[in-house]
This record gives sequence, structure tokens and C-alpha cells, in this order.
Amino acid sequence: MKDKVKLEKIMELIYKYGGTDGGHHKQWIIDQIAKIAVDDYDKFVKEYEDGEDGPNTYEWDKGIPP
Repeated sequence: MKDKVKLEKIMELIYKYGGTDGGHHKQWIIDQIAKIAVDDYDKFVKEYEDGEDGPNTYEWDKGIPP
């Protein structure tokens, strides 16, 4: 996906859902943005979760859709 199209999709998410109350909903928006922004979402999440203490050091929170 080209960068301009990615940016448009990200901005559409922010415009549509950015004002939604609740941290769990905002986390869902962050997750959706990551899915659009990174080329390999699953690899991104795995690398995030595997921290300095090995596999599953952290947990990626996918949030709850508004």
C-alpha cells in the first residue's frame, strides 16, 4: 500500500474514532493504525511482545472496537 493511501486510511480512522471515550477504544485505534502503517503487522506485534526478558515479556493490547 502506498504511503499516501496509508496516511489517508490512518487519518480517516483518527477522524472517525479519535474522539471516542475509553482507553480500551483508543487502544483499538492504535492497533488499527499499526495494521495499516507497518508492512508485517504480525512480525511487529511479535517483536513488541518479545522484550528484554525473552518471549512474551509484553502483551500487545488490541483494544475493543468502539
